[in-house]
Amino acid sequence: MKAKELRELAHEELVAKGRELRDQLFNARIKKATGQLENTALLRALRRDVARVETVLRQKRGAVS
Repeated sequence: MKAKELRELAHEELVAKGRELRDQLFNARIKKATGQLENTALLRALRRDVARVETVLRQKRGAVS
């Protein structure tokens, strides 16, 4: 997901999106450990998406105060 799209979401939506992405990342890590993950590039993409969400949340938090 692009940062521009994330900036358009509300705070609650961003928190939910971050939680969802972290759950997906956890599941992908478990699959990798058990040898069931075929697309290992998914781990990198999920990590970066989580970072994007956290960055936008931090930017919004800074803009409010």
